Amino acid sequence: MIFRRAAFGFLVVAFAGAALPARAQYSADRPVGTTAQQAPSWQKNAGIDQNLDRPLPLNDSFADESGRTVKLGDEFNHNRPVMMALMYYNCQMLCPEVLHGMASALLRSGFHAGQEYDVVVASIDPSDTPAGAVAEKQHFLSMIEATGNPNAAGSVHFLTGPQNSIADLAQATGFHYVRVPGPDGRMTQFAHSSVIMIATPDGRMSKYLFGVDYQPRDVRLALIQASTRHIGKLSDLVLLYCCSYSPTQGRYTVAILRILGLAGLGSVIAVLFLLYLLQKKPKGMTVRV
Repeated sequence: MIFRRAAFGFLVVAFAGAALPARAQYSADRPVGTTAQQAPSWQKNAGIDQNLDRPLPLNDSFADESGRTVKLGDEFNHNRPVMMALMYYNCQMLCPEVLHGMASALLRSGFHAGQEYDVVVASIDPSDTPAGAVAEKQHFLSMIEATGNPNAAGSVHFLTGPQNSIADLAQATGFHYVRVPGPDGRMTQFAHSSVIMIATPDGRMSKYLFGVDYQPRDVRLALIQASTRHIGKLSDLVLLYCCSYSPTQGRYTVAILRILGLAGLGSVIAVLFLLYLLQKKPKGMTVRV
């Protein structure tokens, strides 16, 4: 089932170095005579479709931060879930906030890159270069305090690619973005949602978390679920049972009925144990007739 996420709450306009073929043109959004209250069409077209369980285009070609041509699938199949984000490296507004929020949540999640998860960040701007990608990668590694960790460096990937690969990835993830004009009237800015995504080790979409301030608990639980519970502790499994993922909200919420069920089960076990103790014959006691 596809869940349509409203774009307005999490959309901002970010700058790009080159124009990208538009999914919607802003110039016709407000023709002469329209009211000031009429919302531009990009607010409707630049949103998120939660394509849960949708396979990613693993055969599409990208370039990693070293400039080496890779398949998207090369960054998967390591028996680890993958934290994903789509953005572009010349962005000065939203994209740095998304990266900072993702890095902060990962740092506080208790998991480590290269051990429990991998990271794939892909640019939506075909004019971005590996030089820009390597700068963003180093900054991201410093935020998760993993600059000197070779496992982290080898499992964090900042990709650039041609337009066809970008379009395939955006369609598979349900990440819709549009061009909008800058202050000079040129179509040099992009409107898109602020979201991070979690994929399974075999490259299927698992979870979406919205905003720019992500809860470490939500990130940890999403990674555990995407790994089919191959990572995490027993306490995580209990917490995961007591929480449920809400696709419409893009976060985890407390499952009250499950907690009440656990409390009821605990009460039954306590009563049965008490009855057992009451019926148990004390040692050394003799019964006289």
